[in-house]
Formats: sequence, structure tokens, C-alpha cells
Amino acid sequence: MTDRKDELAANLAKVEQRIAAACAAAGRARDEVTLIVVTKTYPASDVRILAELGVRHVAENKDQDAAPKAAECSDLPLTWHFVGQLQTNKVRSVVGYADLVQSVDRSKLVTALSKEAVKAEREVGCLIQVALDAGASERGERGGVAPGGIGELAGLVARAPGLRLDGLMTVAPLTGEYAGREQAAFERLMDLSTDLRRDHPAANMVSAGMSADLEQAVAAGATHVRVGTAVLGVRPRLG
Repeated sequence: MTDRKDELAANLAKVEQRIAAACAAAGRARDEVTLIVVTKTYPASDVRILAELGVRHVAENKDQDAAPKAAECSDLPLTWHFVGQLQTNKVRSVVGYADLVQSVDRSKLVTALSKEAVKAEREVGCLIQVALDAGASERGERGGVAPGGIGELAGLVARAPGLRLDGLMTVAPLTGEYAGREQAAFERLMDLSTDLRRDHPAANMVSAGMSADLEQAVAAGATHVRVGTAVLGVRPRLG
């Protein structure tokens, strides 16, 4: 366990240096950017170590892995983010532990989240997931709503009991006009955030950037970066 703690501490320090350097280069204060460690596929023991090392935000993308892990770590001072594509039949479970759902991308999901949040007497923060690769289908390859659908969906969240509209999230697209242009993609998200805040001033969270492109996200103005591999190591291939 000590070896694992040393490994995670060293990795966290490297990521912290990268974020600090990116903030300095962008003329931003370090405290403007929050690190979310994506702990998917890693055990609750790693989450405990991360908490000991000062991490306060963790993210998961599959409820079947997240629910037992969150329960095992319920004594820790952590904010849990759900970042994966969320099916409505998993909403009740996710609302039980997630403080924020970053992957809100359709009205049916808003309705389900609201219903379960009210039942659980919880307020759940919501980010609209934006698909910058959305084509004619108006949906992205990895979920998300097209930019043109943000306003309507944001309005639904803002009016929904039990939910709080916190901002926007995106994943750098692999296809379309922003493929391989991470900085441009994140700058586009910032423009969309500016538009959103005209109607919803408190929805100022912008979640963008992962292990490979956190610098571009910080440069564009992201408030939160989601880092997994750079902290926890390369995940084993499944199957």
C-alpha cells in the first residue's frame, strides 16, 4: 500500500505541476482550476489514498462500478461526479451518491434525474454535455447534445425540482471539424458557456480536458479538468 501511495503522490505532483504551469502560461490563478480525478476501473483503496493525499473531487463513468465504491468511501470528504453516458434505469442509483452529473444530454434524462433527486431529497448539480462532433443526428459519438440544443436543455434543468444547472462539459471530439484541434474545441465550449451565462449567470462551471489535453483546456478557460490515467496509471485493457 505504501508503494501505491508513493506512486499516486508522485503522479499527483506531476499533474499539479502541469496545471500550475498551464495556469501561469494563461495568466490565470491556480485556484481557478479544479482537478477531478477519474477513478474508473480502480479500487476503493485507491480512492482512499487519493483522499489522504488531498484530492476532493473524483469521477466515475459506470454506475455498476461507482455505486459500491462510493458506498465504501462514504465516510470520506469527497465530491462525486458522474461523467459517463447515463441510462435512465441507472438514475436512481446514481442520484444516491453523485453530487454532480456531467453528462446531461437529453430531456428524458432531466425528467428522470429530477424525479429521483426529489425522492432522495437531494440537490444534484448538472452539466450539459456538449457534442462538438454532432452531425445531422444532433448527437455526438460519445453522447452529448449539439450546441444548438443547449439553451432548451439548460432551461429544463434550471426549472426542474431537485436539480441545479452548473454549466457545460465536453470531450475533445475524435471526428468532425474539431478532430485533433483540442484547443479550438475548448475555446468553442467557452464561447457556448458565455452564451449560457447570459440566461443562467450561476452556471459557470466548464469541465474540459483530460490527461492528454489538460493544458489546452486550461488555456481556453476551463474551470475543471478530468484526469485519470496521468494520476492512476494506464488502465488494463478489458476483455
